[in-house]
Amino acid sequence: MTHVHALAAEIERLFDLPAEQAAAEAATVERAIAMLDRGEIRVAEPDGDDWRVNEWVKKAILVYFRITVSAPIEIGPFTYFDKVPLRSVRPEDGVRVVPPAVARYGSYLAPGVVTMPSYVNIGAWVGPGTMVDTWATVGSCAQIGADVHLSGGVGIGGVLEPPQASPVVIEDGAFLGSRAIVVEGVRIGAEAVLGANVVITASTPIIDVTGPAPVESRGYVPPRSVVVPGTREKAFPAGSFHLPCALIIGQRTASTDRKTTLNDALRSYGVAV
Repeated sequence: MTHVHALAAEIERLFDLPAEQAAAEAATVERAIAMLDRGEIRVAEPDGDDWRVNEWVKKAILVYFRITVSAPIEIGPFTYFDKVPLRSVRPEDGVRVVPPAVARYGSYLAPGVVTMPSYVNIGAWVGPGTMVDTWATVGSCAQIGADVHLSGGVGIGGVLEPPQASPVVIEDGAFLGSRAIVVEGVRIGAEAVLGANVVITASTPIIDVTGPAPVESRGYVPPRSVVVPGTREKAFPAGSFHLPCALIIGQRTASTDRKTTLNDALRSYGVAV
């Protein structure tokens, strides 16, 4: 049994104990959170064409919350009162953090990450070369790939409970336009482009309109898809109303590289978003 498997077994045991008993073995929980912070373990990771949730890592976070007591946190002229300290960033980490960006301890920022004034919660994993732009939020346990661009005000939802639930996953090279929202374990495929104000929840209809007939799915945007906000009419007793959906209107072309701007990706489809 590897040391990680041994740690996982210990966390599973502590998860089933009352907080008072688990607190007596706080060092075990803190070891797991420290490994999260260094990127040595993850809440979820690629598994072939899918993703595997490491439930025990989520359980470590939940036990950490249970056994940790809130205390004042002094950061320069600011005082906070919380259970989780802020993440420390050293020059050798190769990460740029622009004040007042916040990353909580137990999140991981890979080399080359840039965080403008934004928020990254515990359990999140942000891959190398990714930009977290101004007022973007990366929720607990979200998995953000390499070379992703989260534009200003993007909201990536957190999924901490239940432990077996999949977190939000944004795969390598994806570009999310301003104020896009992705929550409830939705997965955005590699190099997909989401236009401004696209909102995708687990129940949002994702409709591919590139063929002769619409093709509807939920919870997953295929790689290299170009997605814009849409609406679809639905009848109610009081009348017909338009409900939001997400429209796949095309694919990134082969000539469009990962550094494309949102306007470049949408221009060829005659869409201004």
